[in-house]
Amino acid sequence: MSESAQSTAVEDERIKEISPLRRALIRPELGGIVGTVAVFTFFLLFAFDSGMFTSQGVLNWSIVSAQFMIIAVGACLLMIAGEFDLSVGSMIGFAGMMIAIFSVTLSWPVWMAIIVTFALCVSIGALNGFIVVRTGLPSFIVTLAFLFILRGFTIYLPQTIERKTIIGGIKDVAEGDWLASIFGGKVGQGFFSWLGENGLIETFERGTRAGQPVVDGIPMLIVWAIGIIIFGHVLLTKTKFGNWIFAAGGDAEAARNSGVPVNKVKILMFMFTAFCATVFATCQVMEFGSAGADRGLLKEFEAIIAVVIGGALLTGGYGSVLGAALGALIFGVVQQGLFFAGVESSLFRVFLGIILLGAVILNTYIRRIITGEH
Repeated sequence: MSESAQSTAVEDERIKEISPLRRALIRPELGGIVGTVAVFTFFLLFAFDSGMFTSQGVLNWSIVSAQFMIIAVGACLLMIAGEFDLSVGSMIGFAGMMIAIFSVTLSWPVWMAIIVTFALCVSIGALNGFIVVRTGLPSFIVTLAFLFILRGFTIYLPQTIERKTIIGGIKDVAEGDWLASIFGGKVGQGFFSWLGENGLIETFERGTRAGQPVVDGIPMLIVWAIGIIIFGHVLLTKTKFGNWIFAAGGDAEAARNSGVPVNKVKILMFMFTAFCATVFATCQVMEFGSAGADRGLLKEFEAIIAVVIGGALLTGGYGSVLGAALGALIFGVVQQGLFFAGVESSLFRVFLGIILLGAVILNTYIRRIITGEH
């Protein structure tokens, strides 16, 4: 090989090494990491003695964060694939109401009510995706239509059947049900009892629960959130299907020409988003013991905001499940932290807007510096 050819090979951009610092700076999670550090620093300074970082306080904001995480992972994968689902919030309300109607009103076994509800909601997600890929309509429009359709059914069905918009009694019929416990139970009770006995976490000092730990286990909602995050991250970063998701959102036509089943990928991501919304709804009805027609309001926008804070692009083809999880964590910590800090709760959205804007500007600015974009 001639010297010129060797020189060309060495300087080939396709095999150029990227420094660890540059690789870190172009990670989509950068904004989420910075936002998480900023939020925790703020509340450590202003709410440290408020109980926010006791075992009960940590559990409170962890539960809220887990709720956001479940729907944020689904929204993240769908956005990376280049689509939106604005029906997530209505799907949450609809799924919870269907579980209540099937189990309480129609007296089905709770496990059957949950399985049928999952099948119904995932099918609606598939229908969303099918309409989008077959008609070429923007997913924003299609899912906006389903936002109203599902919310309308969520209000109409209980009013018609029960003459009310809230159906209770779910905890009673779910007592001892094997599938209900997977969504509404707790894990690690023995471990938390041991922590309480050894003085490592707070325990009740008086009453019938004296000596028992204040936090007696990890709710299944948090377990589901962790499981979905791990699944989404592995799917996106360790599998061929994950590469297809990026390709479908980056340049769908080029991806098709390369053999990527773009339509299949998009439909499956709509189904997964519906699945995540149904997990959220099932955990919620098992926790509260009731289903309400107003459940899930604005959750679709909160999920999208969490994903954007986590570094995903609205145009698709770029993002991170871990970044979305950090965005959801910021949501939960800020929402609960303002309460602990004694700040007016209406300022929650002000803080959230500032964090959203800061994260997006930081991600955009760093990416332009690193990539040379203008």
